Amino acid sequence: MNTEVSIFLAVEALLFFLIVALRAVRINQSGLTTYELKRRAKNRDEEAKLNLRKEKAITDLATLRYIKDTVLVVILVIFTVWELGWFIGLLTSVALLLLANVIARLGFVVNLVQKVYSKYELKILSAVEKLGPGLKYLRTPNLQPAGDFVLHSKEELVHLIDNSQEVLSKDEKGLLTSALGFKQKPVKDVMTPKSAVQTIDKKELLGPLVLDDLHKTGHSRIPVIHRDIDHVVGILYVQDLLTIDSKKSVTVEKAMESRVFYINQDQTLEHALAAFLRTHHHLFIVVNEFQETVGILSLEDVTEALIGRKINDEFDTHEDLREVAARNQKDNNQPEGRVDV
Repeated sequence: MNTEVSIFLAVEALLFFLIVALRAVRINQSGLTTYELKRRAKNRDEEAKLNLRKEKAITDLATLRYIKDTVLVVILVIFTVWELGWFIGLLTSVALLLLANVIARLGFVVNLVQKVYSKYELKILSAVEKLGPGLKYLRTPNLQPAGDFVLHSKEELVHLIDNSQEVLSKDEKGLLTSALGFKQKPVKDVMTPKSAVQTIDKKELLGPLVLDDLHKTGHSRIPVIHRDIDHVVGILYVQDLLTIDSKKSVTVEKAMESRVFYINQDQTLEHALAAFLRTHHHLFIVVNEFQETVGILSLEDVTEALIGRKINDEFDTHEDLREVAARNQKDNNQPEGRVDV
């Protein structure tokens, strides 16, 4: 009787140990796409070569583990019921299987099993690769190769870029995220607000003091107004003033470029960039739906939004908040040289 009990306990313990070991094994994936693994393997990365083999065989590994686990469970139940009877045998089997799940989750058990598995991983992998054709009808869907993952939204791509750690530099992250959001971003998000815009009246005389003040601003283009900023009638190019004789009385109106390009604040930066390329101008007057001036947009502003970082342009020093005027004048910004972009 003692011998039979000892044999029963030994067999039960062996089956229980094997089930725990199988359930404690973690078939870890590399987390890299097939493309990245192939790229690294091509550069003679031995770890990548091994991971590529594992990725290809991972479904078969999981299937083989599932089959072994099922066979062991069936043997355990049959053997226990045979020895203890239907009622006690089934209760004992259920208790052992539940206990096996609990033990298989313990950290020290997982670590121990993984060390043993890692030691024989190459041999197991080779065996699975040979058995692959025979397992194709039994494959479990629980684990699939990483493959080349598919993005489902632009926001998901931005999230991946933001969390790329050392793969991308700060400037590269800024460039990519800015480029992704460039198409939908409105002009009003990047324009220089009118509170920060320096203008000059068309009737102003370009004497020595005025010329000196204009050069001190550091701006290469100055919007020319008639009465107020809601009536922009031209653009004064500071470089053109170098040829002006300061002894003669020349008004801004005579020196300015009369063609003025306007763009609505709700237009996209994609539209603005296309307009800059089409018109060959570097400065647009930004208006709202009432044709009131709300700011100016330079090519530099759009370029900064596209590349995701500041460049040294003439409006970088202004940080005032935008202010939109409440007045509604039908003749706002309607000069002869008006061109809508």
